[in-house]
This record gives sequence, structure tokens and C-alpha cells, in this order.
Amino acid sequence: MNTMHVSLTPQLEAVVKAKVESGLYNNASEVIREALRFMETHEELVYQMKLDRLRQRLDQGVEQLEQGQGINKSVRDISLNLSYCFKHKPFG
Repeated sequence: MNTMHVSLTPQLEAVVKAKVESGLYNNASEVIREALRFMETHEELVYQMKLDRLRQRLDQGVEQLEQGQGINKSVRDISLNLSYCFKHKPFG
């Protein structure tokens, strides 16, 4: 079996340690392998859930526009505003 070193955030490291300490897994490698298998198995479901959420938000936006709750800005202005947000505001 090949060895690979990965970096985890402190939060993810705590999750892995808790899983091992629970006794369900013998070591961190088992936890990571199980998580990757789960991700592969459920990848289509996660994609569909994200797509459904996007559709909901689009429907909400259309509904707001139909009720006159839109904003009067050009596509260029909106694009510049989004570019600024992505460069200057952290997401999390």
C-alpha cells in the first residue's frame, strides 16, 4: 500500500481523532479511506443536492424580480461588484 501525507485543518484532524477514539476505526488511515469511499459513492447525490439548491435560489430570484424587487444595475456593474467581493471578502 502506498503512503501519502496530507494536511488537515485542526477541525478535520479533531474529527479523525474522535473517530479513532470511538473505537469504530483502528487508525486515521481507515477513517480517511472510509470518508473517500463514502464521497465516491455519494458524489452524484451531493451534486444533485447542490444543483437543487441552485435551482431553488434561481427560482427565488425570478420570483423577486417578478415582484419588482430587482435592482437596476448593468451586467458590467454587477460583474465588477462580484469581482471585488471575491478579491476582498473571505468566504467560509
